[in-house]
Amino acid sequence: MSTQITTAFSQQFSTNIMMLSQQKGSLLRNAVSEESVTGEKAFFDQVGSATAVKRTSRHADTPLSDTPHSRRMVTMESYEYADLIDDPDKVSMLISPQNSYANAAAYAIGRSIDDAIITAALGTASTGKSGSTSTSNANTVAVGSPAAGLTVAKLISCKKVFDNNSVDPSIPRYIACGPEQIEDLLNTTQVTSSDYNSVKALVQGDVDTFMGFKFITSTRLNVDSSSYRKVFAWAEDGIKLAMGRDLMTKIEPRADKSYSTQVYVCATFGATRMEEAKVCEILCSE
Repeated sequence: MSTQITTAFSQQFSTNIMMLSQQKGSLLRNAVSEESVTGEKAFFDQVGSATAVKRTSRHADTPLSDTPHSRRMVTMESYEYADLIDDPDKVSMLISPQNSYANAAAYAIGRSIDDAIITAALGTASTGKSGSTSTSNANTVAVGSPAAGLTVAKLISCKKVFDNNSVDPSIPRYIACGPEQIEDLLNTTQVTSSDYNSVKALVQGDVDTFMGFKFITSTRLNVDSSSYRKVFAWAEDGIKLAMGRDLMTKIEPRADKSYSTQVYVCATFGATRMEEAKVCEILCSE
């Protein structure tokens, strides 16, 4: 007996994918600024810092401040997941939030979102009125001499970068690193006795915040030409995720595939670094 794929059936599967992607699809999505956009390209304008002018006399002309403006461009890209199901019993299970296809789709799209955010954080940003100017990341904490993994000293240097750039401390700060960097913190000789318990709790998963940074463990971070892991820290509004089409789903039979049921998920998004002052790379040996 064939399984009827109704509109409600497809909508339930779509709802499951949305729920799963928000819960566990992407590790970084909820740690950056997100905005819904339309079109192939999206532009985000920023207003820089201005200085108030002291009044020196009564009835003087109103001083005009030349407030600096800047612009970032994001190019939207589409990402897809599709699989074929030839067992009617498995098709009927698609409406379950625990089904393997919903999980696979959510993780696939989520990993792509994370990759886009990681690339944008440390890559070249498209800036200027038309997005034709290339702007590189400005802040890097060196690997050290001799080369070292993630240390408390590097975290202090990273925090200092943000503080020197007058990054609002009320804006949430994050660090994306690998499991090895968490272990590095516990093993470093620079960890004092008071730090040790905090780092140990971080390793064990009891806490996720240390020195003002919320740690997000990811295995998708890149390495540089010297094979040093490119860990990075950022303030939440320092990276922008532009969402075009957020998880469009379709479930339909394929006549060209012996009428097997195809599960299809697509999302369109892009990301950019919004301010160099709010992103810092930390090079770590492994």
